[in-house]
Amino acid sequence: VQLQASGGGLVQAGGSLRLSCAASGVYAMGWFRQAPGKEREFVSAISRSGGRIDYADSVKGRFTISRDNAKNTVYLQMNSLKPEDTAVYYCAAAGSTMVVRTGQGYWGQGTQVTVSS
Repeated sequence: VQLQASGGGLVQAGGSLRLSCAASGVYAMGWFRQAPGKEREFVSAISRSGGRIDYADSVKGRFTISRDNAKNTVYLQMNSLKPEDTAVYYCAAAGSTMVVRTGQGYWGQGTQVTVSS
């Protein structure tokens, strides 16, 4: 399984960014993030069909995960960004969203998101 994340950058608080993760096949996928000095935390996951979606409480209503299976790509639209969203964001893939959420699937490289106040 190969995962390629992109789309990070620097944005002001209240702004938006869209992350992309291209996979080598169709898997349940998700996003985690890790801020400096903190543990990696779950952000969102989506099933292979897109029929099941999970979010961390901290991003509900602001982030939207979606996928395009024709492109084997998952997106994370991040709106109303806050300085506390600053982290390295990692995409992950597994056979199910349950496994994605455990962090025991496959990992892509991270992409830095920095939100300035």
